[in-house]
Amino acid sequence: MPSALDTNMRFKFSALALLLEVIIIVLFGLFVEYDSNNVSQNTIYPFFQDVHVMIFVGFGFLMTFLKKYGFSSVGINMLIAALGLQWGTLMQGFWHMKGGKISVDIKSMINADFSTATALISFGAVLGKTSPVQMLILTILEITIFACNEHLVTEILQATDVGASMTIHAFGAYFGLAVALVLYRPGLKNKHENEESTYHSDIFAMIGTLFLWLFWPSFNSAIAHDQDSRTKAIVNTYYSLAACTVVTFALSSLVDQRGKFSMVLIQNATLAGGVAVGTCADMSIYPFAAMCIGSIAGIISVLGFKFLTPFMASKLNIQDTCGVHNLHGLPGILGGIAGIIVTAVRKEIRATARFTPDMQAAALGSTIAIALAGGILTGGILKLPFLGQASDQNCFDDSVYWEVPEEEKLYEIHSNNHDEHSRFEATM
Repeated sequence: MPSALDTNMRFKFSALALLLEVIIIVLFGLFVEYDSNNVSQNTIYPFFQDVHVMIFVGFGFLMTFLKKYGFSSVGINMLIAALGLQWGTLMQGFWHMKGGKISVDIKSMINADFSTATALISFGAVLGKTSPVQMLILTILEITIFACNEHLVTEILQATDVGASMTIHAFGAYFGLAVALVLYRPGLKNKHENEESTYHSDIFAMIGTLFLWLFWPSFNSAIAHDQDSRTKAIVNTYYSLAACTVVTFALSSLVDQRGKFSMVLIQNATLAGGVAVGTCADMSIYPFAAMCIGSIAGIISVLGFKFLTPFMASKLNIQDTCGVHNLHGLPGILGGIAGIIVTAVRKEIRATARFTPDMQAAALGSTIAIALAGGILTGGILKLPFLGQASDQNCFDDSVYWEVPEEEKLYEIHSNNHDEHSRFEATM
């Protein structure tokens, strides 16, 4: 029988989820309408499909590496995405209302998916250590703050960030790291027994990597302003990812004492090239420059996983479960820096806007500052005791929030008995 605490928390989650959905439906009824004047949107529907797959399949399966947290990785990812794309439509739409209405079309759906990506990146930083109630609140707060920062970057500062290296990847990573800092658990300083992978869980995570890797050119080109820019973004992302992957494999073997490949690095660092080239993907940088960016991204991502993640956990009290700092944070900063350099070297003019290195630098700085401040604020809210954070011993375990198949439970019991028997024999 479930405890009173379990029943109470289940009621809180259901009540909050239903309340949020009712509020969203009401707001949609009041403000949202079709953009009937935009008849050319169907041409970008394939890009929307690719981005949608990345959000629900790519991000979801990438986080299934934990041996007992696969249900939550894919399932909570789906919950966050479904809630986030609705809330993102509203939060981004409020900045672009016409006649008191928010017009929706395929491009707005792509942007809604983009806003959801920030929450999913932050989810990776606190994976296994938060409750579903906490993730609902994080999604609402983060997407709200993201929409404000995006408006600042694109409309006020008039910076370019077509693949959102700064506004999505760096923002989501540092927001999540700030939340992880506030929610720091001293009891998990010594690695939790479930905070590890198995052979099969790593294969599932690799599925997420492959989906993200294949569709990343669509992610970086989906909202390009014309066909020429879109083609440049696709080509540059394509070659950046390829170069990054080769460099990642090389360094993965190099940094290992036995010269073996690390599945953690292959799952994550191979994607860093797509993140890093995002800001300047649609600029005339030529493929060789994109490959250089991808190669550098692979290097900093591998070194980040090898040296920076342990340092942050032991010295800075930031427990980054998925290593989002190395996949999204550092490559996102690299992308922002690349944008500064490119706009300083080349004149980039779109419509009435001319992109300058000053504004690109301001966009990068403001994004990181707002992400850190927003993450600290959100972490403080999530730390409130009535939100039902799991105890340290229940972290990284699906059975706390999910109905786990009986055969899995029996297997766990059998494995524990076998381990005890083996330990007994070892003492004889």
